[in-house]
Amino acid sequence: MLDQAKIVVRYADGKTLKGYSHDFSPFAASFHIRDRALGGPQEGQEVFISDLKAVFFVRDFHGDNSREDRKHFLAGNMIPGRKVQVIFKDGEVLVGSTAGYDRHRPGFFVFPADPRSNNIRVYVVMAAIQDVHFLSASLIEQ
Repeated sequence: MLDQAKIVVRYADGKTLKGYSHDFSPFAASFHIRDRALGGPQEGQEVFISDLKAVFFVRDFHGDNSREDRKHFLAGNMIPGRKVQVIFKDGEVLVGSTAGYDRHRPGFFVFPADPRSNNIRVYVVMAAIQDVHFLSASLIEQ
């Protein structure tokens, strides 16, 4: 059986879809999501990356709605890649690190600054972004 990622898909229009995917690739135009982890050939619903805001690879589908992720890095934590703040067109702000930002690609991965985040990593779709800022050491908590 293929590895299956637990994901939350957020469409640019605000719709949300939760499920499992075994064929997500940042280089493909689409992937499939199904509502539960299953073996076998079931493909699930096809999702087109061009319709999305982001794909959240999560620890848990429910998360903790009362918890807000930290928007800064902790001192002493080794952070791979560049520190970045992503501002989506809908106003949501994501702070983390990336090793693959290229404004000419359809998207890139961000690893949240908060190690306790329910999000393990986020694939950000470039078309859903209002702005991207690379952060300095001033956003590190002492």
